[in-house]
Amino acid sequence: MKAGTFRNTQWDPVLIISQIVSVQFCVYFTLGLLILTASLLAGETYRLDNVFEYHEIHISDLKGRLIICAFVTNSFLASLFLWCIIRRAKLCLDFSCTFHFFHLLICWHYNSSFPSNISWWLVNAITTAIMCIGGEFLCLKSELKEIPVGYSALNQKSDV
Repeated sequence: MKAGTFRNTQWDPVLIISQIVSVQFCVYFTLGLLILTASLLAGETYRLDNVFEYHEIHISDLKGRLIICAFVTNSFLASLFLWCIIRRAKLCLDFSCTFHFFHLLICWHYNSSFPSNISWWLVNAITTAIMCIGGEFLCLKSELKEIPVGYSALNQKSDV
C-alpha cells in the first residue's frame, strides 16, 4: 500500500464482477416484488413485460403510474444495496450506471428494438440519479464515522 492512501486499491476483477452480479440480483428481485404489488393494486396480471417492456412505463393509466412508482421506490432500495454491497461512495456512480446500462441492454434485447419511449428514459435517468446520490450519501455517512480510539487508557493515566 502506498503511503498516504486509506485503502488498498488493487485490481480485483472477481470482487467487481461478484459485486455487479449481487447488485443486479438484489435490485431486480426487489423491483419484481414492487411491480408484483403494483400489478395487484391495479388489478392486472403480473408479467415480465412490466419490468422490461419500455411501453409499460407511462402515465396514462393507473398501472403505468404504479410501475413508475415501483421503479422510483426501488431506486431508494438500490441505494441501500449499494451501501451494503459496495460500501464505497466513489464507486456508487459506477455501479449505478452499470446497473442501468445492463438494464438498457436487457430491455433492448427483450423488446427487439431500442427503447424510444421518452418516459422510459426519464424514469431511468431519475432512478439512476436517486440510486447514485442515495448510495453516495449512505456510504459517506459510514466512511466519515469517527474511528474509535482507546480513550479510556488515556483518561486513566491522566487521573493518576
